[in-house]
Amino acid sequence: MNQQRGKIFNLAVIVAALGYFVDIYDLLLYSIIRVPSLRSLGLDEDAVAKKGLFIINIQMLGLLIGGIIWGILGDKKGRLKVLFASIILYSLGNIANGFVNTPEQYAWVRFFTGMGLAGELGAGITLVSELIPKEKRGIATSLVAGIGLTGAVLAYFVSKSFISADGSGWRTCYFIGGALGFLLLLLRIGVLESGMFKTVEGDKKVRKGDFLMLFKNGRRLKKYLTSILIALPNWYVIGILLTFSDKFAVKMHVQGKIEPGKSIMIAYAAISIGDILIGFVSQWMKSRKKSMLLFHVITLGAMIWFFNLDGASTAEVYIVCAVLGFGTGFWAMFVTMAAEQFGTNIRATVATTVPNMARGSLNLVSALFISLQSHLDPAQAYLKSGWITGIFVFGFAFLALYLTEETFGKDLDYLEV
Repeated sequence: MNQQRGKIFNLAVIVAALGYFVDIYDLLLYSIIRVPSLRSLGLDEDAVAKKGLFIINIQMLGLLIGGIIWGILGDKKGRLKVLFASIILYSLGNIANGFVNTPEQYAWVRFFTGMGLAGELGAGITLVSELIPKEKRGIATSLVAGIGLTGAVLAYFVSKSFISADGSGWRTCYFIGGALGFLLLLLRIGVLESGMFKTVEGDKKVRKGDFLMLFKNGRRLKKYLTSILIALPNWYVIGILLTFSDKFAVKMHVQGKIEPGKSIMIAYAAISIGDILIGFVSQWMKSRKKSMLLFHVITLGAMIWFFNLDGASTAEVYIVCAVLGFGTGFWAMFVTMAAEQFGTNIRATVATTVPNMARGSLNLVSALFISLQSHLDPAQAYLKSGWITGIFVFGFAFLALYLTEETFGKDLDYLEV
């Protein structure tokens, strides 16, 4: 047991990484097969764009609600129970996705699938953070995300293998996601529960999983809000720039056709590299904040490059997608920082709700993106609304990062009272 705790690449890390791999496969699969799946349901190009954004927003709403539910249960019932229950829900959701026949059914199923997906990362990062020594915690959680994020690459190649020219075959991609989830359950049998959670599990005097505790204390509320805002650029990049990279390319007169699925696949391959690297950068700098700042600056530079691609080749667009992906490879570090700022009795609540609040923020980001288009010159509205939205997103993220406390090497064995 103690030997396992000292190892970075132990069973808990492997299972959490593979769990996140399946999570990301399922989460990004919709964005990758959005166009062919909606076309097969009889939607025209305009409806594909409008319904496509609506469905992804509904999915994010499911993540937002699910994050709160799973987070509370993670602190009340245990990290492992949430991992098991969440994967069963999103695996069933993906199988159900293979049977939808209308956009409305599609949206409802993605909502419930999103609720299931909400529990995976937070519970996994919390478990790993509490099992791994503090000196190696950042590297371990980065490995979880770095390996897990390659699930998007698998989703892309599965879509290429099963979706035919007429758009059929997309249902099989969802069935595969459901099957992968149930296979993962078999690996989880040997994983141990967090010792820190076990210590407080039976103590009825300790308030566990009290979501409202985050709002009743000014200092806790500030830490919670800044933890969420730091990650705004991540889903702005994924949910706006990459998911609709084909439309941006048309507006920027790119020389060739851009595939959103390919943009996402390339970006996520780079994100996985960034997510592994940031753990070592944080270790080298002895700072979570400095490593996060570096990756935010890289992402900002890539965004500026993205909106200066007028007349560019498809190759250059995909290169920028890769740089955008690498820069946003701070997902595990952002969740780790959130987990490190709060006590054991509400740590799972925070680590599960924070990433899903960040994902759910895509609803607000996309609402701003759409609203700006109606107030700008129609000829340039799509592009201008894109980069103006980016300015707001990065402004909030940099402010939040400045206000966040440093957590490198922090001892996690404490309670919130």
